[in-house]
Amino acid sequence: MGWTRRGMLGAGIALGAMPPFAWGAPAAPFLASSFPLSAVRLKPSIFLTSVQANQRYLLSLDADRFLHNFHAGAGLPTKGKVYGGWESRGIAGHSLGHYLSALSLIYAQTGDPQFRDRAAYIVGELKAIQAKQGDGYAGGTTVERDGKTVDGKIIYEELRRSEIRSTGFSLNEGWVPLYTYHKVMAGALDAHLHAGMKDGLAVAIGLGDYLGTIVEGLSDAQVQDILRTEHGGLTESYAELYKRTGNRRWLNLSERMRHHSIVNPLQAGRDELAGKHANTQIPKIVGEARLHELTGNADRAKVAQFFWATVTRDHSYVIGGNSDHEHFGLPRQLAQRLDQQTCEACNSYNMLRLTRHLYSWNGDASYFDFYERAHLNHIMSQQDPKTGMFTYFTGLASGMARVHSNPTEDFWCCVGSGMESHSKHGESIYWKRNDAVAINLYYASTLNAPEAQLDMDTAFPLDNMVRIAVTKAPKKLALRVPGWCTTPVLQVNGKAAGVLEHGYLMLTGLKTGDRITLSLPMPVRVESMPDDAKLIAFLSGPLVLAGDMGPSERSWEGVDPALVTDQSAPALVAAGGLHHYRLGEQGKPGDLTLRPFFAQHENRTAVYFRRFDTAEWQTERVAWERGAKERADLAARTIDVIRLGEQQPEVDHGFADSGGSEAVSHVADRSRIVNKGFFEFDLAVAPGPMALQIVYSGGQRDKDFRILIDGKQLAREGLTGKITSARNVQTYALTADMARGKSKIRVRVEADTWQGVEVYVARTIRTQAT
Repeated sequence: MGWTRRGMLGAGIALGAMPPFAWGAPAAPFLASSFPLSAVRLKPSIFLTSVQANQRYLLSLDADRFLHNFHAGAGLPTKGKVYGGWESRGIAGHSLGHYLSALSLIYAQTGDPQFRDRAAYIVGELKAIQAKQGDGYAGGTTVERDGKTVDGKIIYEELRRSEIRSTGFSLNEGWVPLYTYHKVMAGALDAHLHAGMKDGLAVAIGLGDYLGTIVEGLSDAQVQDILRTEHGGLTESYAELYKRTGNRRWLNLSERMRHHSIVNPLQAGRDELAGKHANTQIPKIVGEARLHELTGNADRAKVAQFFWATVTRDHSYVIGGNSDHEHFGLPRQLAQRLDQQTCEACNSYNMLRLTRHLYSWNGDASYFDFYERAHLNHIMSQQDPKTGMFTYFTGLASGMARVHSNPTEDFWCCVGSGMESHSKHGESIYWKRNDAVAINLYYASTLNAPEAQLDMDTAFPLDNMVRIAVTKAPKKLALRVPGWCTTPVLQVNGKAAGVLEHGYLMLTGLKTGDRITLSLPMPVRVESMPDDAKLIAFLSGPLVLAGDMGPSERSWEGVDPALVTDQSAPALVAAGGLHHYRLGEQGKPGDLTLRPFFAQHENRTAVYFRRFDTAEWQTERVAWERGAKERADLAARTIDVIRLGEQQPEVDHGFADSGGSEAVSHVADRSRIVNKGFFEFDLAVAPGPMALQIVYSGGQRDKDFRILIDGKQLAREGLTGKITSARNVQTYALTADMARGKSKIRVRVEADTWQGVEVYVARTIRTQAT
């Protein structure tokens, strides 16, 4: 994965103010609750296609390969070889928990018994593993001790003895073991809830008990020290155990797992998120919401609501996702945080979970303006429906392409959450809202429940017409009016109907056989970055539009597309069909086709566009186009180039390392990490003055490593200067004797300690223009 952790409201999303709900008010009875997945069936649509692709992927996976470390750690015979990627590293085991959740969810979504059977097999194996362990433990993590890889249970026993060494992603030198532990616990709870397995609850209780005995033996200060390391949603899981058993021990443990340094500032209404790993925090806040629901504690509600409002308003991009390089930045400072590592998919997965909780407290329709946006534009863009594979990041810089997971060799965190996200597209369509049935998402589906039987036909979001056939009429039917739709048209049996109440068109007096039609016109609108009014994005109804910049396999090194117009909200040119437009003559350096961002799985895209006033363009044009000229000049002066992290270029250049170099494979522009040790490669040289140019990440500074040419030190690099989202390009002059009589040189990047620096490209160049 590389150097990162597992290695819009704020961007102008005009969803309005926070819903009219007093922060900290007791939850009392839920105003809204979603119908269970088992009552909803998806009809042919992009959502059913996604679920079916995920079904094929889940069935292609081998549960015994996920269970390998669990069996080995318990001293039981292993039944399958460990998968690659993260599963072959210290974080192994998290995928099993996600997989178990996904199997349980997709069983509920489809009713296909083979998914329940596979979930039941995993639960049975976990029970056997717990029995062999003798104390409720079951885990797949590993850790190094004395140069050997050993079972991760040793970490927990060290904690029991008050031996605590905690950093952001390392607990007693283990890679986020509590994060992985939570995933397994959550999977067991999902098997109980969605697949009806009593043994799922038994496994979760065993896991909760083992860890609970450790936590109960430590002081509050020691627990808070442990919680500095990412630990997933343990607060929520313990709260769930309390809900399902009534045992107050689990509630006490849930409260003790609250991370005070995170939740206390939020409770006080302070945004101190800048610099913090985004997805580490969101599950903690879901836990706060769950505690509020179970206890009525007003402070827990305030934390959840303030966090949600802050992230959606001040830290989110136009597609509804958040974070850059997995971290929050300064509030409403997003224009300089556009690159290939924006919008980690896990973040939106968890923000949607949090949104469901908050909506259930008061049923305010505006929560679903965010939900719909993030689900359609981020979650639906994450999965390639042809292969079922998932992205980690969704790069929003111009020219970025999506990088999808390998079926067996990655297993990033976002592969795990992706398995779940695309197992449950029906979970938030239909809700019970007071005495009404509410439809919050217009996804083609059927509802079969005691309260109502409905059949919804629509191609939404690719069409604006919704047709609903009533088989069993509810007392009331509430149809959400999206915030982007100002002129909905509702008819029952061809006649105008419905009364608008608090964001819903309300229908009463329905009867079996009624036919409802709802038209939701989808206007094009413009949204700008909160810190740069001239950096804009376009939306058509619920969908973010993106410029099509060609197939992803073709490299893109052109000028970022821009607009020259004096209109603050530029109009697009219709290009035939809903959601298809062109920039027209205002587009620079030329016209560009725009279509829904989520669907461009195999393209390079442009989401945000720089807008220049007509007069401004006369002075800025030269600077804007200079980049293209500089790239052309660099290409002309290049003798040889290697793109680090890509297999063929490394093979072609004789790449070798000391054994610990990591290739970053989850982003569009691959790279290599400067670890302790070295990596090296060949580059061709030519007569005349030359230099070595290396492209580093702009976000990594104050380092210490060396660059050697054929064994002789060329430079000792510290990467000083200001952190930036732009690449850090450094050029090192080569002396004449370094290349004299040679056709190539051997370049080595070497460090005495782990540096975590990303190296993208290295090239030899002529220092005089050709």
